[in-house]
Amino acid sequence: MDRLLTNLNIALDAILANTLRSILTALGIIFGVAAVITMLAIGEGAQAEILRQIELVGVNNIEIKPIVEQKDEKIEEDLSAKEPKRFSKGLDLKDARSINRVLPTAAAVSPEIVIETSVISGGRRRSTKLIGVEPSFFPVSNIPLRYGQMFSPEHLEMQEPVCIIGSGMAKKLFPGKRPLGDKIKVGNQWLTIIGVSQTLNITTQAQENLGIRDYNMDIYAPITTVLSRYRDRAKLRESSGRFDDDEDEEKSSSSNNYHQLDRLLVQIDNSAYLASSADVISRLLKRTHNGMVDFEIIIPQQLLEQQQRTKDIFNLVLSAIAGISLLVGGIGIMNIMLASVLERTKEIGTRLAIGAKKKDIITQFLFEALLISLSGGIIGVILGVLASYVISEFADIETIVSPISIIISFGVASFTGLVFGLSPARQAAEKNPVESLRYE
Repeated sequence: MDRLLTNLNIALDAILANTLRSILTALGIIFGVAAVITMLAIGEGAQAEILRQIELVGVNNIEIKPIVEQKDEKIEEDLSAKEPKRFSKGLDLKDARSINRVLPTAAAVSPEIVIETSVISGGRRRSTKLIGVEPSFFPVSNIPLRYGQMFSPEHLEMQEPVCIIGSGMAKKLFPGKRPLGDKIKVGNQWLTIIGVSQTLNITTQAQENLGIRDYNMDIYAPITTVLSRYRDRAKLRESSGRFDDDEDEEKSSSSNNYHQLDRLLVQIDNSAYLASSADVISRLLKRTHNGMVDFEIIIPQQLLEQQQRTKDIFNLVLSAIAGISLLVGGIGIMNIMLASVLERTKEIGTRLAIGAKKKDIITQFLFEALLISLSGGIIGVILGVLASYVISEFADIETIVSPISIIISFGVASFTGLVFGLSPARQAAEKNPVESLRYE
């Protein structure tokens, strides 16, 4: 042990005697370790973002959206030869009930109606979205209640004017207060607040990638209440003669949204059945919509998996670049150590001449390489953590520095110093003391 400590002190003295050269030698390790930690932190942040997006859309959800198109058609000269037009009833509650009844893999079905409106409370007026939903919407969309109660069967049956508001809307309209029992005017109707939803972390990236709303700012009401007190496109469609053959009526209504629902979520009980369930839903809706494909079926999990694969490839490339930086740092250590051996030939010869063994010379030079790589690793860890923090603060990219990334990068740095310092150490030990002293 004393011999090892002596060799360690000799190596430390050699490093301190050439401080600038030691710092320059460690730069490769410093930047390599910092790059590894930063890249892994970006990858961890991307992974966490993907998981949050999956939670927002639901792991096993299938999303159905209506398609509203306005087409210009050329008027045929021979109207008698014109084929009869086909009309679709649009996406409605009957479709939701049919899917729930026919599809055996459907764990829950959640229809939605979205109305752009405004809310007034306490002299404050804000734009908002009124969402007509059923109680199944909240578990399917992973939106728990913070406090209050859920819509009851009586609320839906009696079409009662009640609502659940998002946590963000609650803070805007009722700062520092629990608004249970309070009334707000949504559009031209007064609704009683019976619950407040839990706060969800919804980033701008998630809203853009998945087309989801900021659920924290929404107001939710029973879907029957919205249909009876606000808007029911199915009744408007029937009253406007949507299914009539009158061409003027068709022209006037062709640009209108005739779908009763704005979105339909179907939760599948097993992710293995997502694709097959989507196919069954597509065929069912085609049949009930008179052969017209006026709907879009989206499987968010597939979009997220594709996004995850893209980010995995990106992280792999960045990690490879960071690994190359460590390799270059190791080569730099070996290069400088080899030059050091040539410069310190006299010193090596003197040590061998006064009784040092070859393993002592090897140990001393290995300690030098290890101390340089370890000190570079420590500085690199600090810089990597700081760089991750700076990227998170100023580049709006979430980064998560995990202890595993620090351990891996630091361990690789130590291993690099050991491997690339071994060859110079052996060359130093093979120096002949007689030939070394001959250079005096």
